[in-house]
Amino acid sequence: MGDKKPISVLFVCMGNICRSPTAEGVFRKRVQAAGLEEQIHIESAGTHAYHANEPPDRRAQAAAKARGFDLADLRARRVTEEDFVQFNLIIAMDNDNLASLQERAGDDATSRLRLFLDFSATARGTEVPDPYYGGTAGFERVLDIVEVAADGLLQHIRDKHFA
Repeated sequence: MGDKKPISVLFVCMGNICRSPTAEGVFRKRVQAAGLEEQIHIESAGTHAYHANEPPDRRAQAAAKARGFDLADLRARRVTEEDFVQFNLIIAMDNDNLASLQERAGDDATSRLRLFLDFSATARGTEVPDPYYGGTAGFERVLDIVEVAADGLLQHIRDKHFA
C-alpha cells in the first residue's frame, strides 16, 4: 500500500465544533488502527466561521474521550476554496451543509462531495443529527452513528483506493 497515492478526507458540518471534529477524531483513530495514517490525510471544517480557532464543544470532547477518541488538538475552521482542490472526499454531515458545499464547489469538485451516512451500513436517513442544542445523549448518539459510518468509509477507501 505504500506505493499508492495518498487520499485526503475532509469532514464538514456547520460550525466545526460537534459533528465534523467527532468524525475526524473517530476516523483518525480507525485509520491509525489500520496502519494507514501515512496514506490517508484527515481534517474537518465548517461551512460557517462561527467558532473559528475554537476547540470542539466540551460535550463532544467528553463523549469522545469516554470512548477513547481524543479531540483536544482540533480547532474549528471554515471550509476554504483550496479545500475543494486539496481533498479527494469532502463529506458533509447533513443535507444543508452538503447544499452549501455544492453551491461553493466548482464543477470539478462536486463529484467529491458526499454525505457521511452514504457510508453507513445501518443508518436510517441521510443526516448525522446536530447535538449542539441538546444534552449529552445527543453527543452519544452522534458517536454511535459516526463510528459505524467511519468503518464504512474506511472500507470504501480501502476498496476503491488501496485494493
